[in-house]
Amino acid sequence: MNWVQAQTKFLVRQRVTLMANKYEVHSSTPDGREEHMIAFAQQKRLAFKEQVTLYTDASKQYVLGGFKARQRIDLAATYDITDHNGQPIGSFKKDFKRSLTASTYHLEQPGLGVTTGTERNKNIAILRRIWGFLPYISDLPFAWPYHFDFTAGGTHPVFSVVKKFGLRDKYTVEIHDPRIDRRLVIAMAVALDALQHR
Repeated sequence: MNWVQAQTKFLVRQRVTLMANKYEVHSSTPDGREEHMIAFAQQKRLAFKEQVTLYTDASKQYVLGGFKARQRIDLAATYDITDHNGQPIGSFKKDFKRSLTASTYHLEQPGLGVTTGTERNKNIAILRRIWGFLPYISDLPFAWPYHFDFTAGGTHPVFSVVKKFGLRDKYTVEIHDPRIDRRLVIAMAVALDALQHR
């Protein structure tokens, strides 16, 4: 776990299959080259109560952590983030009202307080919403990049998640505050993609 906590940059890739969305999280060099796998996650489609387990690799032999909704099919549900033993280490919740114009999440880590993440570019946020209502077009992936900046107190940068341009979802995650638990960051980065259309 210590070497995961020491990481300051991650790469997250989504791989879409018929029954599930799969996510691979790798450590990254400062110049953006992919290194070792840190986590592997699988999200079942059409789940009534969202639950995602984070494994240490694609063999799914060892659990790193995970997140689970407290309520069923709730747009403003709180998600508990757990460690490898299923013990809570934090939580996150979508701010439904603020998300009407730009998706906003509140991530809480005991001892660190609440970190709020919102989309950096409001124009892209609005374009994504329009995209979802266009006939035929809405079935295509939204290729343009978008960014989430997570801050404490509205000004102190904690971490950022940047979606790269392309049809396949790929994200760069950068840590700015070394105190943030990397398992919370990984869970939040996966959730941003897995829950974005809800």
